[in-house]
Amino acid sequence: MTEDQSNLPDSSPESGSSESELIAIRREKLARLRELGVDPFGGRFETDTTAFDLKEAFADDQDVRLAGRILAIRDMGKSVFFVIGDVHGRIQGYLNKKGVSEKDWEVWQLLDRGDWIGIEGITFTTGKGEPTVKVGSLQVLSKALRPMPDKWHGVADREIKYRKRHLDLMANQGSADLFVLRSRMLAEIRNFFHEREFLEVETPMLQDVAGGAAARPFETHHNALNMPLTLRIAPELYLKRLLVGGFPKVFELNRNFRNEGISRRHNPEFTMLEAYWAFADFEKMAELVEELVCSLAEKFFGTLQIEHKDEEGTVIRTIDLSRPWKRRPYRELVCEAAGEDWFDLSPEERRARAETDFNLEIGIELEDYEVTQQVFEKLVEENTFDPCYVTHVDAKLIPLAKLNNADPGTIDVYELIINGQEISPGYSELNDPDSQRTRFEEQSGGEAQEIDEDFVETLEHGMPPAGGIGIGIDRLIMLLTGAPTIRDVILFPQLKRKD
Repeated sequence: MTEDQSNLPDSSPESGSSESELIAIRREKLARLRELGVDPFGGRFETDTTAFDLKEAFADDQDVRLAGRILAIRDMGKSVFFVIGDVHGRIQGYLNKKGVSEKDWEVWQLLDRGDWIGIEGITFTTGKGEPTVKVGSLQVLSKALRPMPDKWHGVADREIKYRKRHLDLMANQGSADLFVLRSRMLAEIRNFFHEREFLEVETPMLQDVAGGAAARPFETHHNALNMPLTLRIAPELYLKRLLVGGFPKVFELNRNFRNEGISRRHNPEFTMLEAYWAFADFEKMAELVEELVCSLAEKFFGTLQIEHKDEEGTVIRTIDLSRPWKRRPYRELVCEAAGEDWFDLSPEERRARAETDFNLEIGIELEDYEVTQQVFEKLVEENTFDPCYVTHVDAKLIPLAKLNNADPGTIDVYELIINGQEISPGYSELNDPDSQRTRFEEQSGGEAQEIDEDFVETLEHGMPPAGGIGIGIDRLIMLLTGAPTIRDVILFPQLKRKD
């Protein structure tokens, strides 16, 4: 901006005042607006453009009506330059005492940064080349009673940024851009599956049996039915019921809930995509995911080279999404990292090596295959940055996938690792009901009440062979935008309650 004061001191009278003083001043202005017969919280205002659209297709001498938040003000006495906008964009406005009614000029004197207004005027370009709207009339739409964050520093405190996202979106254009981008990427993901004739469906969030993943659920109680329920940890079992019902291609963009830890990569409420394709397998699903991720990168960023930064904004690595992506067997990767003899060792020897050589804390409750998985996660997953499909993992890890015919100790799956974390699992889905029951029993330690009998019965009606995928949408957005933490890509991340 030029006259629009992005690099000029803010001439607002609020500068240097305490927050309590600013609130008091704004309430005085609120009362004065009402005395003038102006509703400080407005009403309907017809617009014919937005700040973003107007600036994108700007031409002089257009009559326009638009609305937005006042983001900056430079008062020069009898004329004012200001900026109006929203998360999509902003444009400069110009107000002159002689160019508006006496009442509108008086109303303007009672407005501040943060207020929402509607303006009507004509476009022109300033001498410094800035697209501008010369205001002929204005309408107050909402008087902000609290001040906006500091114009120069925005919301720098991460705690405030996540806890009061509205302030972050007001003050930090980068955050606003990211969430607009997220919304558009979700729309593109839907388009991707619709174009391939997948049907979008919705399945229950409240479930009698939490299934489809190994995770601790949130538990609740339905009073009218007098029965315990859980928030879903995954939609998988319901989506497979639809395969049984005759849907050949289905997907769901859903919210999942897991009552587990919070970290840079974990939020207890998160967005997942799951898709199932009858007559496909895990390899075909891997091709689908590869095509999806690369198409998103090219459409929204114009490149397959994605920079990743730390929380201070320093580039730490560049992820190369160029196709084809690597595919490596699980056992092969573990042996490369933990020693070629890893699977020749006894369980006790594996446990000892994990603890002494790799500094892992191995609890006594962990099964042998879980020890290997801990080693995999630390030595392989955390150090894999460019895309890699890890295939044929231990059958005990995933009870819902088909056993590999050549090696029944493994399953026909992939786990897509990018930037040191799992982005997507994909399976050749298990559709043998007897085998499914056995696998459930092994996973539950023989606890019959933990087996979803209704799902097993559903499989007995015949589920076609199919490929299935899950994609962690929040992690995918992190990957493509280079965001350092999941909290940066979730509008309202879960936070500890303030005392």
